[in-house]
Amino acid sequence: MHSVKFGGRKFHLPGHPVVRIILGGLLILGGFLGFLPILGFWMVPLGLLILAVDVPIARRLRRRAEIRLGRWLVSKHPKWARRFGFSSGEKAT
Repeated sequence: MHSVKFGGRKFHLPGHPVVRIILGGLLILGGFLGFLPILGFWMVPLGLLILAVDVPIARRLRRRAEIRLGRWLVSKHPKWARRFGFSSGEKAT
């Protein structure tokens, strides 16, 4: 079973790559229709996260976003950075 780790949390994904690619693509397409009542813009990052398992370009985008988020959290909110699994470089007391 494949899984994706993001922000200190682990998400399990379907095992077959075709299913993951279709699911990620549908989530991205649904996210672009986020102005509709049931769908939402939250579906775009989720779709990219799922595509990152099989598509190298999406994997690079996800990794860059995770690094930026981690650096921002460490500089602005070190307590939250530790909570989400980003190291702030400080020793725990």
